[in-house]
Amino acid sequence: MSWKPKRFWKDATVEACEGGFTVRLDARPVKTPGKNLLVVPTRAMAEAIADEWQAQQGLVRPETMPFTRAANSALEKVAPQFDEVVGLLAAYGDSDLLCYRATSPVELIALQQAGWDPLLDWAATELGAPLVAVAGVMHIPQPVGSTARLHQMTAALSPFQIAAFHDLVMLSGSLVLAFAVIHSRLAPEEAWELSRIDESYQASLWGEDSEAAALAETKRLAFHQAAAFWAICAAN
Repeated sequence: MSWKPKRFWKDATVEACEGGFTVRLDARPVKTPGKNLLVVPTRAMAEAIADEWQAQQGLVRPETMPFTRAANSALEKVAPQFDEVVGLLAAYGDSDLLCYRATSPVELIALQQAGWDPLLDWAATELGAPLVAVAGVMHIPQPVGSTARLHQMTAALSPFQIAAFHDLVMLSGSLVLAFAVIHSRLAPEEAWELSRIDESYQASLWGEDSEAAALAETKRLAFHQAAAFWAICAAN
């Protein structure tokens, strides 16, 4: 049986430190899995992490600590390989979910047009990155200037912002939807629903499979957690 950490502390508190803020469990500073001091950029983030530690009872359950996990990811996964992570995410601009449309039935085509066309218009006008939509699933290259612009915007984010942005992109399958969330063009739930147009349409026809519904709900909650982590990246 593998060892599992148990709660040993009375209080989880926030403390200013060099480079930002950290969390202490009584006298002990919280450390990353790599044994480095956990230092985050905002007090709001540190307070959210402290709340997660304070809520633990008995065995520590990392799956109930999304902000702690996101901060660890920013420090130990994103920061050391920043360019590679940026490249991975920016590549979604060349194969964005919103650009690949159904060829039938007409009801699904209309749903995609109504939901996705305004976001592509927004990307063109507000982000300076026009993208081309196509019927079918065959890949078409997007304008070089647009993909370069999306890469530039992604690279401008901090490692902590990238940790949130990564999940917004990966869970939705869309770089445009992720940018729409972080620019407050869409609320997280709106973006999530737009990413699920195809699945929701199929469920309306054939009913919803319970296992698929449970998995979708897990992803939806993770999408909201990523949006919440983004919000505290800049909060005081």
